[in-house]
Amino acid sequence: MKFFIDTANLDQIKEAQELGVLDGVTTNPSLMAKEGITGRDNILKHYVAICDLVDGDVSAEVNSTDLEGMIEEGEELAALHDQIVVKIPMIKDGIKALKYFSDKGIRTNCTLVFSVGQALLAAKAGATYVSPFIGRLDDISTDGLGLISDIRLVYDNYAFETQILAASVRHTMHVIDCAKLGADVMTGPLSAIEGLLKHPLTDSGLEKFLADYNKGNQ
Repeated sequence: MKFFIDTANLDQIKEAQELGVLDGVTTNPSLMAKEGITGRDNILKHYVAICDLVDGDVSAEVNSTDLEGMIEEGEELAALHDQIVVKIPMIKDGIKALKYFSDKGIRTNCTLVFSVGQALLAAKAGATYVSPFIGRLDDISTDGLGLISDIRLVYDNYAFETQILAASVRHTMHVIDCAKLGADVMTGPLSAIEGLLKHPLTDSGLEKFLADYNKGNQ
């Protein structure tokens, strides 16, 4: 499973990259605004800065909701850097845009997916990634992980090449559960990735090893 970090914070991206397990980055206008990055030119420059930090795919989101606008924005984003993946919303014109970009050889990430039917349409239209938002489904007492499982079944039934990118991952167990279910990618905060490092027996075992080692060096 690929690990993406969901942020616009360059320090966090750099830290995840230095960990050696980062495969890419996802971000969105809300995450950009959280870092104080607003205005079209500043956002475009920030996408390039992110690409310069990482080796993998960087999802860059269009802000239009009509086909013509999505195509114009998407082509501009794709031209910024080879690592850019154009992020398209799951709406009717979004499906049309996914097909347009797929035919042009431009990679895409279909975002705001909350049902198997939406994921099926995205795959049919040739999306590179589909992003089911599992955390947001959990927030409304709906089984986000169940959606990952159902999409995996449908994609495997028909050998779709679209990758399942589990989005809105909130914590470390989400990461583990997505791996069990066969998600191709997960994207979440740095804390969710670093949480995989932690186990109390590791901490206590290391403490014991170091204590015994130090006894022999006194």
